[in-house]
Amino acid sequence: MTAGEQLVSKRFPRSSNYHPEWVMASASGGANALWLTEWLAEAMDLRPDMRVLDLGCGLAASSVFLRREFGVQVWATDLWFSASDNLQRVRDANVDDGVFPIHADARSLPFASEFFDAVVCIDSFVYYGTDDLYLNYLARFLKPGGVLGVAGAGLMQEIDVSVPDHLRAWWEPSMGCLHSAGWWRRHWERTGILDIDLADTLPDGWQFWKGWQSVVAPDNTVEIQALEVDRGRYLGYVRLVGRRRLDARLDEPIVSVPSVYTKAPLLRSSE
Repeated sequence: MTAGEQLVSKRFPRSSNYHPEWVMASASGGANALWLTEWLAEAMDLRPDMRVLDLGCGLAASSVFLRREFGVQVWATDLWFSASDNLQRVRDANVDDGVFPIHADARSLPFASEFFDAVVCIDSFVYYGTDDLYLNYLARFLKPGGVLGVAGAGLMQEIDVSVPDHLRAWWEPSMGCLHSAGWWRRHWERTGILDIDLADTLPDGWQFWKGWQSVVAPDNTVEIQALEVDRGRYLGYVRLVGRRRLDARLDEPIVSVPSVYTKAPLLRSSE
């Protein structure tokens, strides 16, 4: 089966319309960004001219997809990849009228409060969203009632003690950021900031994960074999959607602490 055939899926009809060369050239991570964006968008009411923050957009494939498929305005924001290169990619896709590449850290965003109708994170939220304080920070950029949607690699069940034997060859310490949909639901709910619309997993997500790796990184045998042996017991894709509560109380981030220095004796002997 060719790469083009492997990237055609009845489950993702919108994504299947995109040329496989473009999809592979726009790959910036371990997941097919179009598949995950299409899956996430099914649970979000995206309408033309909404302002959408695509946070951790990588090479902006998800941003192009959102603009073309739903007519939203997208701020394609990423720290690791060049905004200038993303702008050229956006221009080549003829969506530069509605996709605006931004180079920024997810923890230092250059936007006004309540600017966005929606925030989308495709296979990137795990790198910063596990921080207990992060949701309070990010929600400031959402309008009250605005929606936050996340989709990416995760766990089907939590690994509470030690990593299962069949995953140890592939697992590394940084993968501790992977969590289950239930973990993420609790992580968000306890803040009181969002009403959770859903927290679920993609049926047979591990097969889509393995299929993507087989196309873009066929030599990545350790990961592919881990997925084959695991067969969805632990590894797959998770999705969460929540809305900023109208009554949510957000703490202003502390950016500096005012202080005045007053000289005082250092040691008791100097009194």
